[in-house]
Amino acid sequence: MKIHEYQAKSLFREFNIPVPAGNVAFTVDEAVSVAKSLTTAKVVVKAQIHAGGRGKGGGVKVVDNGDAVKEAAQQILGMQLITHQTGPEGKKVKSLLVEEGSSIERELYLSIIMDRATARPVIMASQAGGMDIEEVAEKTPEKIIKEAIHPALGIQAYQARKIAYALDIPKEGMKDALKLLTNLYRMFLEKDCSLVEINPLVVTADKRVIALDGKVNFEDNALFRQPDLVEMRDLDEEDPLEVEASKFNLNYIKLDGNVGCMVNGAGLAMATMDIIKLYGAKPANFLDVGGGADAEGIENAFRILVSDKSVELIFINIFGGILRCDLLAEGVVAAASKLNITLPIVIRMKGTNMEEGKKILADSGLKFEVADTMKEGAEKVAQLMKQPVAS
Repeated sequence: MKIHEYQAKSLFREFNIPVPAGNVAFTVDEAVSVAKSLTTAKVVVKAQIHAGGRGKGGGVKVVDNGDAVKEAAQQILGMQLITHQTGPEGKKVKSLLVEEGSSIERELYLSIIMDRATARPVIMASQAGGMDIEEVAEKTPEKIIKEAIHPALGIQAYQARKIAYALDIPKEGMKDALKLLTNLYRMFLEKDCSLVEINPLVVTADKRVIALDGKVNFEDNALFRQPDLVEMRDLDEEDPLEVEASKFNLNYIKLDGNVGCMVNGAGLAMATMDIIKLYGAKPANFLDVGGGADAEGIENAFRILVSDKSVELIFINIFGGILRCDLLAEGVVAAASKLNITLPIVIRMKGTNMEEGKKILADSGLKFEVADTMKEGAEKVAQLMKQPVAS
């Protein structure tokens, strides 16, 4: 789950991580009111969307504290902001963060992520702040410092000092920087974060170290113990089909193809998308119905698939273990009949009660393309997608 920058900064304040004074605004008048409460000559007006690169897209403006705030808010609020992370369709700006301007001396990068290779949280830092970290990693990887943290021990004082020295924090700001690193790691653990990123972390002209920006993602599987965070979820920033799928505990991610995929198991789902691409078709989604799916779950999955107007064919690839093949077949027949699905459906299933499942499909009176292997299934998908789709 992602949250907005203004929400991330409210968490930073909770954990005593310094941020500029400011507040969220949902209207132009609110933006002007927030600016009036600030004491700096310069004010920053920032679009609040779940995407980076806002400044390059015109979503961040530094203006004089006064009439210029109203003009900036009018320009940004309601705009369709397009960045390298939103795609060409962009995202509509529905809220702003209005905060005091800062006298910046240096821009740094700081983040904490989970590293699957080491099974530990890793602190990443760089003196090349304010830039796309992907670009830094590709062109000058030596500028990125990484420090793995032992989950049982937590961040140690020597590790915090190592990072601060690598960032060349001035001695006047060293104490605050060490405290910031410690508090940021504490927040990462206590709030079940999957990512905390500050870009840029800045050293000001008076040697203060503050988080000028903030990006925080949370582990979805831990949200049951973070009810306060769930309230921060902005459904307007998420794909409607992904939101609908989450209501039924379906793992769904929208992609840009036209073959709707229904699979049980994340690994099999990834392999299914790969083999579809290999045979020349393009998956429209990642959809994992899970091992315990029942007829209702299959119907919900079907409904979400056909709600995607780009889907022209459905490929079902199931390994029958907990989810038996005969139960899958019954659910598929019931859902296809109830929802009056007219799209071509290719089904490949292996495992428990496979023959019974195939018989149910054959006796249904509905037209299914049944495959014995993933290869055969992908070939059928590719062959059908080359045929013109009936209007």
